Amino acid sequence: MTENHLTTRVAIVTGGSRGIGREVAERLGADGLAVVVGYRSDDRSAAETVAAVEAKGGRAHAVRVDVADETSVAALFDEATERFGGVDVVVNAAGVMILGPLADFDLDAFDRMHRTNVRGTFVVDQLAARQVRPGGAIVNFSTSVKKLALETYAAYAASKGAVDALSLILAKELRGRDITVNAVAPGPTATELFLDGKSDEVVARMAKLNPLERLGTPGDIAEVVSLLAGAGRWINGQVLYVNGGMV
Repeated sequence: MTENHLTTRVAIVTGGSRGIGREVAERLGADGLAVVVGYRSDDRSAAETVAAVEAKGGRAHAVRVDVADETSVAALFDEATERFGGVDVVVNAAGVMILGPLADFDLDAFDRMHRTNVRGTFVVDQLAARQVRPGGAIVNFSTSVKKLALETYAAYAASKGAVDALSLILAKELRGRDITVNAVAPGPTATELFLDGKSDEVVARMAKLNPLERLGTPGDIAEVVSLLAGAGRWINGQVLYVNGGMV
C-alpha cells in the first residue's frame, strides 16, 4: 500500500453516474476523497462523472455494479480497496422510483423497486459495515415523501421507510467502531428521476410546497452528504430531511 493510499480517504457512491449521485461524487471528489463511482449500466454517464471529478483535480474510478447482488457489491468494494487502499465513506444513492396507486400497482414493478431500494441498500450496508474504516460514514438515501404521504407514492415511500429502519439500527450495531450511519431524505429535487413524467403544472405545484418555493438541486443534497462524510461526526443514527422546510 502506498503512502498516498494511507493518507487519502476513499468514498464509494452507488448510483454515482447520474442525478444526485453524480453531484455527490463530484462534491466528495472536490472535498479531497478518492471516489469510486458505482453504476448500473450507463458507461458513458459513468465516464463523464469520472472525468468531471478529475477535471476538478480529484481522483475517481467507475465500476459497474448491481447493488442487490452480493457478489457484484463485493467486487465493487474489492476494486475500491485495490485501487485506492480501503473504504471510508459509502453513499447509497442508487434508487428506483415507480409511481402508481396502491390498489392498481403492478407487483412485478413493486418487486423491482424493492430489489434496488431495500435489498440493494441492505447488501451495500452489509459490506460497508464489514469494511468501512474507523472515522468513516455510511449515508443512505430516504425520501421526504414519507411525511407528505402523496398519492401514488405508497410503494416508493414504503421502500424508503425500510431504508430508514436499516439506517437507524445499523448506527447502533456499529457501536464502538467510530462509524456514523445516517439517511438523507430529500424533498422534490430537480433530477431526471423526479421530473420524468410530470407536467409543468405538477412540478410548479410541488416546488411551492416548501417556504423557499423552489425545487431542491442535486447540489443542495450533496452539501449535506459532504457534511455527513466529513465534519459532521456528531450526527449519527438520524434521518435528515433536506427539503427547504417542506415538512
